[in-house]
Amino acid sequence: MIGLIDTEGDCAGWTFPADPGAVRAARSAVRGQLRDWDLTALADIAALLVSELVTNALRHATGPIGVRLVRPVGPDGVLLVEVSDPLPDPPRERVARPEDESGRGLQLVADACVRWGTRPGETGKTVWFELAVPG
Repeated sequence: MIGLIDTEGDCAGWTFPADPGAVRAARSAVRGQLRDWDLTALADIAALLVSELVTNALRHATGPIGVRLVRPVGPDGVLLVEVSDPLPDPPRERVARPEDESGRGLQLVADACVRWGTRPGETGKTVWFELAVPG
């Protein structure tokens, strides 16, 4: 982990180097923060989706990868998860064929979350998704 951005209040964020260990470190950071926020019901799916997006960032971008969580507000809120990288091009959702070894990450994100999207940043892009808090 390059640096811990913040874990106080309603946001938590980390910056990871663009190396394969970032995937495991990001999953661990997300799980730990969700445990601290008493949102363990979201830990498995959030860690899986972060893993997919960090892997995508490693495959296509160079430079640090940011991960940020925003805690849900109220019982009907959503957990916002963001993964940022320095590549400005937004990811493309593909339809993977059965024999394809890759290309399913964004489809997994789209299928598992309430909604997702991308937005440009000063030096790259952010891919975000929202997860509903189980009632």
